[in-house]
Amino acid sequence: MKKTYKVNEIFYSLQGEGYYTGTPAVFLRLSGCNLHCPFCDTDHAAATPMTAEEIADAVAAYPARHLVITGGEPTLQLDSDLLRALKARRFYVQIETNGTGKVPPEVDWVTCSPKEGPWRVDRIDELKIVFQSEDVETLVDLLPATHHFLQPCSGLNTADVIAYCMEHPRWRLSLQTHKLIDIK
Repeated sequence: MKKTYKVNEIFYSLQGEGYYTGTPAVFLRLSGCNLHCPFCDTDHAAATPMTAEEIADAVAAYPARHLVITGGEPTLQLDSDLLRALKARRFYVQIETNGTGKVPPEVDWVTCSPKEGPWRVDRIDELKIVFQSEDVETLVDLLPATHHFLQPCSGLNTADVIAYCMEHPRWRLSLQTHKLIDIK
């Protein structure tokens, strides 16, 4: 019997957050998470079991070859079997992780949006923090990354995030542009 993955949804849109904002991308949202964040936008009860080949075929039906794997927490399911199937279809693979799991080596770009430790992520390209007025400077030392983004929590504290970025210029503002322009 072939291994299956719990898929919440697959869709095509523009990346709305962080470094790749505006990039056409296929989104693979996996179900299941080890954390329970109050602002999470994933229905973890919704899951369709799919094999690696079924997933790779479904995402390859779209014209873009930038794939964003998100969740839930993708490192709970993501493995080399699925990534090899995606790489065989020429995908550039970005994941959005909470940092509590190890990232398989086939992943091209790691966006870490940490919520609580302990963290097991061993490489981070982009640190994206949903800002809630906490001290984020200690996270920079704990989770070294090339790029640093702060994102308002559900758009409710945008002025606070802007002020923080202005006072701490290593941080860049990341808005959920997909919500601002009303796309998925």
